[in-house]
Amino acid sequence: MKYLFIFFFTFYSLTSFAQTKSINTSPVLVEGSASSTGMSDERLARIDVMCKEAIKQSQVPGIVALIVRNGTIVYYKAFGMANNESGRVLKRNDIFRIASQSKAITSTAVMMLWEEGKFKMDDPISKYIPEFKNAQILDSLYADGTYLTKPAKNEITIRHLITHTSGIGYGVIDNDDRFRRIYKKAGITDLFTAKKITIEESVKKLAKLPLHHNPGEKFTYSEGIDVLGYFIEVISGMPLDEFFRTRILDPLGMDDTWFYLPKSKHNRLVTVQKIENGKWINYPVTFYDTNYPIKGKKTFFSGGAGLSSTAKDYATFLQMYLNNGELNGIRILSRTTIQFMMGNQIGDIWKGLGVHQGLAFKVVNQKGQDMGGAGSLGTFEWGGYFNTQYFADPKEKIIGILMKQTQDTKPFDETDWKFRQLVGQAIDD
Repeated sequence: MKYLFIFFFTFYSLTSFAQTKSINTSPVLVEGSASSTGMSDERLARIDVMCKEAIKQSQVPGIVALIVRNGTIVYYKAFGMANNESGRVLKRNDIFRIASQSKAITSTAVMMLWEEGKFKMDDPISKYIPEFKNAQILDSLYADGTYLTKPAKNEITIRHLITHTSGIGYGVIDNDDRFRRIYKKAGITDLFTAKKITIEESVKKLAKLPLHHNPGEKFTYSEGIDVLGYFIEVISGMPLDEFFRTRILDPLGMDDTWFYLPKSKHNRLVTVQKIENGKWINYPVTFYDTNYPIKGKKTFFSGGAGLSSTAKDYATFLQMYLNNGELNGIRILSRTTIQFMMGNQIGDIWKGLGVHQGLAFKVVNQKGQDMGGAGSLGTFEWGGYFNTQYFADPKEKIIGILMKQTQDTKPFDETDWKFRQLVGQAIDD
Protein backbone atom coordinates (compact mmCIF):
# COMPACT_ATOMS: atom_id res chain seq x y z
CA MET A 1 0.00 0.00 0.00
CA LYS A 2 2.88 2.37 0.88
CA TYR A 3 4.52 1.94 -2.53
CA LEU A 4 1.17 2.31 -4.31
CA PHE A 5 0.67 5.64 -2.53
CA ILE A 6 4.15 6.81 -3.55
CA PHE A 7 3.44 5.83 -7.15
CA PHE A 8 0.18 7.75 -7.31
CA PHE A 9 1.65 10.75 -5.49
CA THR A 10 4.57 10.88 -7.94
CA PHE A 11 2.26 10.41 -10.93
CA TYR A 12 -0.08 13.14 -9.69
CA SER A 13 2.83 15.52 -9.05
CA LEU A 14 4.30 15.01 -12.50
CA THR A 15 1.01 15.32 -14.35
CA SER A 16 -0.12 18.31 -12.27
CA PHE A 17 3.06 20.18 -13.15
CA ALA A 18 3.27 19.00 -16.76
CA GLN A 19 3.35 21.83 -19.27
CA THR A 20 0.06 22.41 -21.09
CA LYS A 21 -0.67 22.01 -24.78
CA SER A 22 -1.72 25.02 -26.80
CA ILE A 23 -4.45 25.42 -29.39
CA ASN A 24 -1.73 27.17 -31.44
CA THR A 25 1.25 25.37 -32.98
CA SER A 26 4.20 27.49 -33.99
CA PRO A 27 7.03 25.58 -35.71
CA VAL A 28 10.39 24.93 -34.12
CA LEU A 29 13.32 26.96 -35.42
CA VAL A 30 14.74 25.84 -38.76
CA GLU A 31 17.09 27.51 -41.20
CA GLY A 32 15.78 29.25 -44.30
CA SER A 33 16.60 31.97 -46.78
CA ALA A 34 16.89 35.53 -45.62
CA SER A 35 14.96 36.86 -48.61
CA SER A 36 11.93 34.73 -47.76
CA THR A 37 11.65 36.63 -44.46
CA GLY A 38 12.26 40.10 -45.85
CA MET A 39 15.97 40.39 -45.11
CA SER A 40 18.86 41.10 -47.46
CA ASP A 41 21.66 38.55 -47.84
CA GLU A 42 23.92 41.29 -49.17
CA ARG A 43 23.35 43.44 -46.09
CA LEU A 44 23.65 40.50 -43.70
CA ALA A 45 27.11 39.92 -45.17
CA ARG A 46 28.18 43.11 -43.41
CA ILE A 47 27.97 41.11 -40.18
CA ASP A 48 30.59 38.73 -41.58
CA VAL A 49 32.90 41.70 -42.12
CA MET A 50 32.26 43.08 -38.64
CA CYS A 51 32.96 39.73 -36.93
CA LYS A 52 36.14 39.09 -38.90
CA GLU A 53 37.42 42.61 -38.22
CA ALA A 54 36.67 42.26 -34.49
CA ILE A 55 38.75 39.08 -34.35
CA LYS A 56 41.55 40.62 -36.43
CA GLN A 57 41.64 43.61 -34.07
CA SER A 58 41.68 41.31 -30.99
CA GLN A 59 38.38 42.65 -29.70
CA VAL A 60 37.28 39.02 -29.21
CA PRO A 61 38.83 35.61 -29.99
CA GLY A 62 35.65 34.15 -31.48
CA ILE A 63 31.97 34.83 -32.11
CA VAL A 64 28.83 32.87 -32.83
CA ALA A 65 26.13 35.11 -34.31
CA LEU A 66 22.54 34.03 -34.90
CA ILE A 67 19.56 35.92 -36.34
CA VAL A 68 15.96 34.77 -36.52
CA ARG A 69 13.21 36.51 -38.50
CA ASN A 70 9.59 35.40 -38.54
CA GLY A 71 10.51 32.11 -36.87
CA THR A 72 13.23 31.24 -39.41
CA ILE A 73 16.97 31.19 -38.76
CA VAL A 74 18.39 33.44 -41.49
CA TYR A 75 21.95 33.85 -40.19
CA TYR A 76 23.92 31.39 -38.08
CA LYS A 77 27.72 31.51 -38.28
CA ALA A 78 30.83 30.98 -36.17
CA PHE A 79 34.06 32.95 -36.47
CA GLY A 80 37.45 32.59 -34.81
CA MET A 81 38.61 30.32 -32.02
CA ALA A 82 37.02 28.49 -29.12
CA ASN A 83 40.44 28.09 -27.50
CA ASN A 84 43.49 29.85 -28.91
CA GLU A 85 45.98 28.01 -26.70
CA SER A 86 44.86 24.59 -27.93
CA GLY A 87 44.02 25.76 -31.45
CA ARG A 88 40.37 24.67 -31.27
CA VAL A 89 38.25 26.41 -33.91
CA LEU A 90 34.86 27.73 -32.78
CA LYS A 91 31.80 25.90 -34.09
CA ARG A 92 28.33 27.36 -34.21
CA ASN A 93 26.82 24.68 -31.96
CA ASP A 94 29.45 25.16 -29.26
CA ILE A 95 28.26 25.74 -25.70
CA PHE A 96 28.77 29.02 -23.84
CA ARG A 97 28.40 30.01 -20.20
CA ILE A 98 25.42 32.36 -20.48
CA ALA A 99 25.63 33.63 -16.86
CA SER A 100 23.01 36.38 -16.38
CA GLN A 101 21.06 35.20 -19.40
CA SER A 102 19.95 32.55 -16.90
CA LYS A 103 17.88 35.28 -15.23
CA ALA A 104 15.22 35.30 -17.94
CA ILE A 105 14.75 31.54 -17.65
CA THR A 106 14.45 31.76 -13.87
CA SER A 107 12.02 34.65 -14.19
CA THR A 108 9.98 32.60 -16.65
CA ALA A 109 9.79 29.79 -14.11
CA VAL A 110 8.60 32.28 -11.48
CA MET A 111 5.85 33.51 -13.78
CA MET A 112 4.75 29.96 -14.59
CA LEU A 113 4.15 29.41 -10.89
CA TRP A 114 2.43 32.81 -10.66
CA GLU A 115 0.08 31.68 -13.44
CA GLU A 116 -0.82 28.66 -11.30
CA GLY A 117 -1.94 30.98 -8.50
CA LYS A 118 0.84 30.00 -6.12
CA PHE A 119 1.54 33.57 -4.95
CA LYS A 120 0.98 37.27 -5.68
CA MET A 121 3.78 39.46 -7.08
CA ASP A 122 3.65 41.80 -4.11
CA ASP A 123 3.77 39.06 -1.49
CA PRO A 124 6.70 39.51 0.90
CA ILE A 125 9.38 36.92 0.21
CA SER A 126 9.48 36.24 3.97
CA LYS A 127 6.11 34.53 3.58
CA TYR A 128 7.96 31.73 1.75
CA ILE A 129 11.54 32.19 3.03
CA PRO A 130 11.11 33.36 6.67
CA GLU A 131 14.79 34.32 7.02
CA PHE A 132 14.04 37.53 5.07
CA LYS A 133 11.70 38.85 7.76
CA ASN A 134 12.65 42.22 9.31
CA ALA A 135 15.06 43.42 6.62
CA GLN A 136 17.77 45.90 7.65
CA ILE A 137 19.52 48.72 5.73
CA LEU A 138 23.28 49.19 6.02
CA ASP A 139 24.10 52.32 8.03
CA SER A 140 27.83 52.16 8.86
CA LEU A 141 30.64 49.68 8.15
CA TYR A 142 33.71 49.68 10.40
CA ALA A 143 37.30 48.68 9.63
CA ASP A 144 36.99 45.39 11.55
CA GLY A 145 34.07 44.31 9.32
CA THR A 146 31.31 44.95 11.85
CA TYR A 147 28.46 47.21 10.82
CA LEU A 148 25.40 49.08 12.04
CA THR A 149 21.97 48.82 10.43
CA LYS A 150 18.58 50.45 10.58
CA PRO A 151 15.21 48.80 9.89
CA ALA A 152 13.90 48.85 6.34
CA LYS A 153 10.66 50.75 5.82
CA ASN A 154 9.02 47.81 4.09
CA GLU A 155 9.54 44.14 3.29
CA ILE A 156 11.16 42.70 0.17
CA THR A 157 8.54 41.41 -2.26
CA ILE A 158 8.77 39.00 -5.15
CA ARG A 159 8.34 41.95 -7.53
CA HIS A 160 11.32 43.68 -5.89
CA LEU A 161 13.48 40.59 -6.36
CA ILE A 162 12.64 40.05 -10.01
CA THR A 163 13.20 43.74 -10.88
CA HIS A 164 16.46 44.26 -8.92
CA THR A 165 14.86 46.80 -6.60
CA SER A 166 15.05 44.69 -3.42
CA GLY A 167 18.19 46.41 -2.11
CA ILE A 168 20.13 43.12 -2.05
CA GLY A 169 23.67 43.46 -3.43
CA TYR A 170 25.90 41.29 -5.65
CA GLY A 171 28.98 40.51 -3.61
CA VAL A 172 32.18 40.36 -5.59
CA ILE A 173 30.77 42.34 -8.55
CA ASP A 174 28.90 44.88 -6.41
CA ASN A 175 29.57 48.55 -7.17
CA ASP A 176 29.84 49.30 -3.45
CA ASP A 177 33.07 48.12 -1.78
CA ARG A 178 31.31 47.89 1.58
CA PHE A 179 29.01 45.17 0.28
CA ARG A 180 31.87 43.32 -1.38
CA ARG A 181 33.54 43.14 2.04
CA ILE A 182 30.37 42.17 3.90
CA TYR A 183 29.44 39.43 1.43
CA LYS A 184 32.97 38.03 1.41
CA LYS A 185 33.12 37.87 5.21
CA ALA A 186 29.69 36.18 5.31
CA GLY A 187 30.82 33.54 2.80
CA ILE A 188 28.19 34.34 0.17
CA THR A 189 28.54 32.32 -3.02
CA ASP A 190 28.54 34.79 -5.92
CA LEU A 191 27.70 33.74 -9.46
CA PHE A 192 29.48 30.38 -9.86
CA THR A 193 31.23 27.74 -7.82
CA ALA A 194 32.65 24.23 -8.01
CA LYS A 195 32.28 23.85 -4.24
CA LYS A 196 29.64 21.79 -2.46
CA ILE A 197 26.95 24.30 -1.58
CA THR A 198 23.26 24.60 -2.43
CA ILE A 199 21.25 27.62 -3.46
CA GLU A 200 19.23 27.18 -0.24
CA GLU A 201 22.34 27.50 1.93
CA SER A 202 23.59 30.55 0.04
CA VAL A 203 20.22 32.33 0.06
CA LYS A 204 19.65 31.78 3.77
CA LYS A 205 23.05 33.33 4.53
CA LEU A 206 22.23 36.20 2.18
CA ALA A 207 18.95 36.84 4.02
CA LYS A 208 20.85 37.80 7.19
CA LEU A 209 22.82 40.61 5.51
CA PRO A 210 21.92 44.31 5.23
CA LEU A 211 20.41 45.93 2.14
CA HIS A 212 21.67 48.82 0.04
CA HIS A 213 18.40 50.72 0.40
CA ASN A 214 14.72 50.34 1.16
CA PRO A 215 13.03 47.77 -1.10
CA GLY A 216 11.48 49.41 -4.16
CA GLU A 217 13.44 52.65 -3.74
CA LYS A 218 16.22 52.15 -6.31
CA PHE A 219 17.55 49.72 -8.93
CA THR A 220 20.53 47.76 -7.61
CA TYR A 221 21.70 44.82 -9.70
CA SER A 222 21.55 41.92 -7.30
CA GLU A 223 21.43 38.29 -6.35
CA GLY A 224 17.67 38.61 -6.07
CA ILE A 225 17.18 36.17 -8.95
CA ASP A 226 19.18 33.58 -7.00
CA VAL A 227 16.75 34.14 -4.14
CA LEU A 228 13.95 33.44 -6.61
CA GLY A 229 15.76 30.27 -7.71
CA TYR A 230 15.41 28.96 -4.17
CA PHE A 231 11.86 30.36 -4.00
CA ILE A 232 10.99 28.19 -7.03
CA GLU A 233 12.27 25.15 -5.15
CA VAL A 234 10.16 26.05 -2.12
CA ILE A 235 6.96 26.62 -4.12
CA SER A 236 7.31 23.71 -6.55
CA GLY A 237 8.89 21.15 -4.22
CA MET A 238 11.47 20.40 -6.94
CA PRO A 239 15.20 21.16 -7.25
CA LEU A 240 15.70 24.12 -9.58
CA ASP A 241 17.53 22.09 -12.22
CA GLU A 242 14.70 19.56 -12.31
CA PHE A 243 12.06 22.28 -12.61
CA PHE A 244 13.93 23.86 -15.52
CA ARG A 245 14.42 20.51 -17.23
CA THR A 246 10.84 19.25 -16.94
CA ARG A 247 8.90 22.51 -17.23
CA ILE A 248 10.91 24.63 -19.69
CA LEU A 249 13.98 23.07 -21.30
CA ASP A 250 12.66 19.66 -22.37
CA PRO A 251 9.28 21.00 -23.53
CA LEU A 252 11.09 23.56 -25.72
CA GLY A 253 13.66 21.03 -26.96
CA MET A 254 16.56 22.93 -25.36
CA ASP A 255 18.80 19.89 -24.92
CA ASP A 256 22.04 21.92 -24.86
CA THR A 257 21.06 24.11 -21.89
CA TRP A 258 22.25 22.89 -18.48
CA PHE A 259 23.59 23.98 -15.13
CA TYR A 260 26.14 21.18 -15.38
CA LEU A 261 26.82 19.64 -18.77
CA PRO A 262 26.47 15.91 -19.43
CA LYS A 263 29.84 14.32 -20.15
CA SER A 264 28.94 13.88 -23.82
CA LYS A 265 28.79 17.67 -24.19
CA HIS A 266 31.99 18.62 -22.31
CA ASN A 267 34.11 18.98 -25.45
CA ARG A 268 31.72 21.64 -26.81
CA LEU A 269 32.22 24.05 -23.91
CA VAL A 270 34.02 27.19 -25.11
CA THR A 271 37.04 28.37 -23.14
CA VAL A 272 36.86 31.70 -21.32
CA GLN A 273 39.74 33.82 -22.66
CA LYS A 274 41.36 37.20 -22.05
CA ILE A 275 43.92 39.22 -23.99
CA GLU A 276 47.41 39.51 -22.51
CA ASN A 277 50.43 40.98 -24.29
CA GLY A 278 48.53 40.83 -27.56
CA LYS A 279 47.66 37.13 -27.22
CA TRP A 280 44.48 35.35 -26.14
CA ILE A 281 45.09 33.15 -23.10
CA ASN A 282 42.84 30.99 -20.96
CA TYR A 283 41.29 32.97 -18.12
CA PRO A 284 42.82 31.88 -14.80
CA VAL A 285 41.05 30.67 -11.66
CA THR A 286 39.95 33.68 -9.59
CA PHE A 287 37.07 33.60 -7.10
CA TYR A 288 35.66 30.87 -9.35
CA ASP A 289 36.99 28.18 -11.67
CA THR A 290 35.82 28.76 -15.26
CA ASN A 291 35.39 25.00 -15.63
CA TYR A 292 32.49 24.99 -13.13
CA PRO A 293 30.00 23.66 -15.77
CA ILE A 294 31.98 20.41 -16.10
CA LYS A 295 33.82 19.88 -12.79
CA GLY A 296 33.42 20.17 -9.03
CA LYS A 297 30.51 19.18 -6.81
CA LYS A 298 27.79 20.39 -9.23
CA THR A 299 25.28 21.22 -6.48
CA PHE A 300 24.85 25.00 -6.85
CA PHE A 301 21.92 25.91 -9.08
CA SER A 302 22.35 29.66 -9.51
CA GLY A 303 19.13 31.04 -10.94
CA GLY A 304 20.89 34.31 -11.64
CA ALA A 305 24.01 33.08 -13.41
CA GLY A 306 24.44 29.30 -13.55
CA LEU A 307 23.36 28.05 -16.98
CA SER A 308 25.33 27.21 -20.11
CA SER A 309 23.70 27.06 -23.54
CA THR A 310 24.04 27.45 -27.30
CA ALA A 311 22.96 30.28 -29.56
CA LYS A 312 20.23 28.12 -31.10
CA ASP A 313 18.87 26.91 -27.76
CA TYR A 314 18.60 30.45 -26.45
CA ALA A 315 17.00 31.62 -29.68
CA THR A 316 14.41 28.88 -29.18
CA PHE A 317 13.64 30.25 -25.72
CA LEU A 318 13.27 33.80 -27.09
CA GLN A 319 11.12 32.60 -29.99
CA MET A 320 8.67 31.24 -27.42
CA TYR A 321 8.36 34.82 -26.14
CA LEU A 322 7.89 36.25 -29.64
CA ASN A 323 5.15 33.63 -30.11
CA ASN A 324 3.42 35.04 -27.01
CA GLY A 325 4.38 32.08 -24.82
CA GLU A 326 3.99 29.09 -27.15
CA LEU A 327 6.29 26.95 -29.29
CA ASN A 328 5.60 23.71 -31.16
CA GLY A 329 2.17 23.41 -29.59
CA ILE A 330 3.47 23.75 -26.02
CA ARG A 331 2.19 26.67 -23.94
CA ILE A 332 4.82 27.94 -21.48
CA LEU A 333 3.19 31.28 -20.61
CA SER A 334 -0.01 33.08 -21.55
CA ARG A 335 0.03 36.01 -23.96
CA THR A 336 -1.48 38.15 -21.20
CA THR A 337 1.31 37.21 -18.80
CA ILE A 338 3.98 38.21 -21.30
CA GLN A 339 2.22 41.52 -21.86
CA PHE A 340 2.35 42.10 -18.10
CA MET A 341 6.02 41.08 -17.91
CA MET A 342 7.06 43.58 -20.58
CA GLY A 343 5.47 46.53 -18.78
CA ASN A 344 7.43 49.10 -16.76
CA GLN A 345 7.74 47.59 -13.28
CA ILE A 346 9.96 50.24 -11.64
CA GLY A 347 8.20 53.52 -12.41
CA ASP A 348 10.47 56.54 -12.87
CA ILE A 349 13.64 54.96 -11.47
CA TRP A 350 15.08 54.74 -15.02
CA LYS A 351 13.35 57.85 -16.32
CA GLY A 352 14.94 59.19 -19.51
CA LEU A 353 17.19 56.20 -20.24
CA GLY A 354 15.36 54.86 -23.29
CA VAL A 355 14.52 51.56 -21.56
CA HIS A 356 12.45 50.35 -18.65
CA GLN A 357 12.72 47.27 -16.44
CA GLY A 358 10.16 44.54 -16.93
CA LEU A 359 9.79 41.27 -15.02
CA ALA A 360 12.58 39.43 -16.85
CA PHE A 361 14.10 41.84 -19.33
CA LYS A 362 15.18 45.38 -20.05
CA VAL A 363 12.63 46.76 -22.54
CA VAL A 364 13.11 49.52 -25.14
CA ASN A 365 10.62 52.38 -24.80
CA GLN A 366 9.66 55.10 -27.29
CA LYS A 367 12.71 57.21 -26.50
CA GLY A 368 14.98 54.18 -26.94
CA GLN A 369 13.47 53.43 -30.34
CA ASP A 370 13.83 57.04 -31.42
CA MET A 371 17.49 57.17 -30.33
CA GLY A 372 18.26 54.48 -32.93
CA GLY A 373 20.18 51.22 -32.90
CA ALA A 374 18.21 49.55 -30.11
CA GLY A 375 15.32 48.12 -32.08
CA SER A 376 11.61 48.85 -32.11
CA LEU A 377 9.43 49.87 -29.20
CA GLY A 378 9.06 46.79 -26.98
CA THR A 379 12.37 45.16 -27.92
CA PHE A 380 13.62 43.19 -24.93
CA GLU A 381 17.22 42.39 -24.08
CA TRP A 382 19.90 41.30 -21.61
CA GLY A 383 23.42 39.88 -21.55
CA GLY A 384 25.84 37.75 -19.58
CA TYR A 385 29.01 38.07 -17.48
CA PHE A 386 31.15 36.28 -20.08
CA ASN A 387 30.26 38.72 -22.88
CA THR A 388 27.11 37.25 -24.38
CA GLN A 389 24.20 39.40 -25.61
CA TYR A 390 20.71 39.00 -27.01
CA PHE A 391 17.70 41.04 -28.08
CA ALA A 392 14.27 40.21 -29.45
CA ASP A 393 12.09 42.68 -31.37
CA PRO A 394 8.38 41.73 -31.24
CA LYS A 395 7.39 44.27 -33.92
CA GLU A 396 9.92 43.09 -36.50
CA LYS A 397 9.81 39.45 -35.27
CA ILE A 398 13.61 39.45 -35.05
CA ILE A 399 15.96 37.73 -32.59
CA GLY A 400 19.65 38.58 -32.47
CA ILE A 401 22.14 36.57 -30.42
CA LEU A 402 25.87 37.15 -30.04
CA MET A 403 27.86 34.50 -28.16
CA LYS A 404 31.41 35.22 -27.02
CA GLN A 405 33.35 33.95 -24.04
CA THR A 406 35.74 36.53 -22.65
CA GLN A 407 36.72 38.52 -19.58
CA ASP A 408 38.37 41.93 -19.32
CA THR A 409 37.49 43.02 -22.88
CA LYS A 410 35.56 46.19 -22.08
CA PRO A 411 35.50 48.85 -23.45
CA PHE A 412 37.32 47.86 -26.65
CA ASP A 413 34.89 45.13 -27.76
CA GLU A 414 32.38 46.95 -29.99
CA THR A 415 30.60 43.91 -31.41
CA ASP A 416 27.47 44.25 -29.28
CA TRP A 417 26.29 47.66 -30.50
CA LYS A 418 27.52 47.09 -34.04
CA PHE A 419 25.63 43.79 -34.28
CA ARG A 420 22.37 45.44 -33.19
CA GLN A 421 22.71 48.12 -35.85
CA LEU A 422 23.69 45.68 -38.58
CA VAL A 423 20.73 43.40 -37.88
CA GLY A 424 18.33 46.32 -38.19
CA GLN A 425 19.82 47.62 -41.44
CA ALA A 426 19.47 44.18 -43.06
CA ILE A 427 15.66 44.36 -43.05
CA ASP A 428 14.58 44.63 -46.69
CA ASP A 429 10.79 44.42 -46.81
